[in-house]
Amino acid sequence: MADTLTQRLLITGRVQGVGYRNWCVQTSRKLGLVGWVRNLTDGSVEVLVQGPHHAVERLIADCHVGPPGARVNEVSASSAASLLGGDGFLQMPTADSRVDLN
Repeated sequence: MADTLTQRLLITGRVQGVGYRNWCVQTSRKLGLVGWVRNLTDGSVEVLVQGPHHAVERLIADCHVGPPGARVNEVSASSAASLLGGDGFLQMPTADSRVDLN
């Protein structure tokens, strides 16, 4: 579908230990997006998200604020390969490194 956008987000700042992943799951589900979110061992949060262009852009804008208690320094977004068979939005386990999505 031409209106579908897939993005990889890397969020830095005070984004772990403040409920950021749960907030991201809830926000993404409300927007009808698919993908996942996880903590990285460097203290950042990584998101892979896919859905209608307007909804993905809304999530990116919301990620700049995050949940109460978060202090977001930066949200970097880059194009990623399409998710095949994505079903819902999941919280994944913490990972040691970022995934290569292209």
